[in-house]
Amino acid sequence: MLHIKELTLNIPETTKPRVVIIGGGFGGVNLVRGLPGKDFQVVLFDRQNYHGFWPLLYQVATAGLEPDAIAEPLRKMFDEDYEDFHFRQVKVTGVNPATKTVTTLVGELRYDFLVIATGTKSNYFGNEQIKKFSFPLKQIPDALNLRSQMLQAFEQANMIKDPDVRQSLLNFVIVGGGPTGVELAGALAEMRKHILPGDYPGLDFSQMNIVLVEGLDRVLPPMSPKSSQVTREYLEKAGIVVKLNTLVESYDGQTVTFKGGETIKTQTLIWAAGVSGAQIGGLPPEASERGRYLVNPFNQIIGFPDIFAIGDVAAMKTEKWPKGHPGVAQPAIQQGQHLAKNLRRMIRNEQLVPFEYFDKGSLAIIGRNRAVADLPKDMHLKGFLAWMAWLFVHIYYLIGFRNKLVVLANWVYKFFTFENGNRLIIRPFIRKEDVAGQEFVRRQADLD
Repeated sequence: MLHIKELTLNIPETTKPRVVIIGGGFGGVNLVRGLPGKDFQVVLFDRQNYHGFWPLLYQVATAGLEPDAIAEPLRKMFDEDYEDFHFRQVKVTGVNPATKTVTTLVGELRYDFLVIATGTKSNYFGNEQIKKFSFPLKQIPDALNLRSQMLQAFEQANMIKDPDVRQSLLNFVIVGGGPTGVELAGALAEMRKHILPGDYPGLDFSQMNIVLVEGLDRVLPPMSPKSSQVTREYLEKAGIVVKLNTLVESYDGQTVTFKGGETIKTQTLIWAAGVSGAQIGGLPPEASERGRYLVNPFNQIIGFPDIFAIGDVAAMKTEKWPKGHPGVAQPAIQQGQHLAKNLRRMIRNEQLVPFEYFDKGSLAIIGRNRAVADLPKDMHLKGFLAWMAWLFVHIYYLIGFRNKLVVLANWVYKFFTFENGNRLIIRPFIRKEDVAGQEFVRRQADLD
């Protein structure tokens, strides 16, 4: 068996400036694209070997798309056309600005320029019980776990006599009324109406409850009040229970308790209530604020001119964006592209150009022909036009021709048939604490 001590980074020495990038998300990928190999050695670290299009993660969770439709291997994206590019699938554990090195699980590497593009992680606000029992939706494994959990809930509800237990299996609580929560709730409502009654004719899906919980006074807080109101109307028309100004106090895997004492029995609580920056150890506390690195207009972390942060993990405060740019794909894409140009300027001893964010607008989809869009020049769309805009934008920004074709074909097929992909439980999800569930899965798999 291979031991981790036998592994090394195996990065060749170079006389060119070495740019080390941590994170293969929107920011990291667009930065690599702008760095010519003749000028730099580029090293990209990520814990997974693919770039994921996370805005469509909820469709993987609801069996609308398969994982490989929203992911592209990083090595395939940067093949022989990218001279002196090196990717390593390894976790970065720390940064040492004094020695200009990054530490990974398999060794250290010196850098000339370091770019932290690690994105975000789920924020449970210190509630370890919710972290333990809820379902996040940040990575493809999260989506697959949630998909298995939901499909298993329907299978089990189809075999349960106890009405209370059956109801808990058919109750789905989504915490967080941002784009992820809203789009997931809409997708579940469409499954409940068009898909699940055909799969499980013995179940009464009028008893399936979808509850969307938001701590503020409206859904989609980052979008305009007009789009928020339209979205709430769409959600309620789809039969989704919307609970505003409501906070979750606890969840033990069986019962969610809200502040104020109200409870709901559910086997599935999906946590989309907040994120924090996925920071790397080694930088002082004053370099960050609320989980994001403080950066200047050139994306340099304050106090460290050779260390940069881009995307969700960066907080660039400006007059227009006093809290930093929104945590969506566009700032990361634009900062990655802009930083590539500034790094080229740095090695030519040219003056750096400050970053300016071009806000292309925000979109959210609630279901077929139901979407909202806030566009530049105070334009607001809803309904079919916003839905078409959402489809176009998401197809356009998918990485890889195959992925664009697969997703488009899936959506066209779903539009005419109301089908929603293959609802296969390939990898059953069982909580570590669920001894009975583990025994059931073991016996199911026992061919003897």
